[in-house]
Amino acid sequence: MVKMSKNVKPQSLKEALQVHNKRAKENLGKRHPHAQRFFQIKGVDLGKIRHHSAKILTAGALAGTLLLGAPGNPTSLKIPPLPAKWVNALTERGWALPEDPQGFLVSHLTEIIPKNPCPLPPEEEKRIGLFIERLTGIRARTSLEGERLNVCYGLIGAEQHLPRFPGDSIWQHDEFQNSGITPGLGAWGYFARSRSELNPLDVQREKYYVAVQTLYLPDWEKRLPYLRDWYKYRKVLVLNPKTGQAVVASIADAGPASWTGKQFGGSPEVMYQLGLGGGPRKGAVLLLFVDDPENKVQLGPVDYAKMDLPRVPVQEI
Repeated sequence: MVKMSKNVKPQSLKEALQVHNKRAKENLGKRHPHAQRFFQIKGVDLGKIRHHSAKILTAGALAGTLLLGAPGNPTSLKIPPLPAKWVNALTERGWALPEDPQGFLVSHLTEIIPKNPCPLPPEEEKRIGLFIERLTGIRARTSLEGERLNVCYGLIGAEQHLPRFPGDSIWQHDEFQNSGITPGLGAWGYFARSRSELNPLDVQREKYYVAVQTLYLPDWEKRLPYLRDWYKYRKVLVLNPKTGQAVVASIADAGPASWTGKQFGGSPEVMYQLGLGGGPRKGAVLLLFVDDPENKVQLGPVDYAKMDLPRVPVQEI
């Protein structure tokens, strides 16, 4: 049981409950491994057991939300109604993909989101996240475990490589050496204590890293110890809505500064995979957290062809 004091703060209670929840899952795995395996086979995250039951009750509501806009709300973006067959497929296990899911995604996103980056209403963020999930196979969320960035639709600009270990140099990076390497460290310091301790995951985290404006979160200073650990190497999905190019990246730095007019920064590899590696090396992107408690989603470019689902012509959807 979580002990409470009379002067407990709501945020402190929330964090205490999150720690308690994590320990409870660990204890269940130790005492009842057979039960844990059962839930894993069924794809149920014990930490979100209420969420799983809620999904069953609200599946119809989700479909209706996607099908219908928000009439009467002038601040809400107007999402064009999708064909009923496509909306119904959101609640089925055996639904099909369009032959060109990337093109299908782009055609609808260009109608759903504004041309220029701006804050999106929460209900629109949820719809977009679900839409992206169904076409990429990656659970993308603007809010995860109660945490969220100030914006999910903003400008991303090119960043340099980050030093991975003491003594690292640009010549030890295998790609985009012309981009240079930062004189300072990323938000979490070195990825490894030495070159000999640098592992493949460290390499991938630096290769596909993004910078997000954690310093501008309203409660960053008040909750610094907790938020610092929560955001460290947190996986995100970054998507270019104009082309559908997407990459799963790791949060490894803070920034850019607000005066730059940009909300995110991307490594040379991230910018290349988004189709923004040339010219001004910046552009509008959607950035969402990856809900991946079992750590199955790999860092790197998103391959739409990997989704093992039947394909049908767009006109049949």
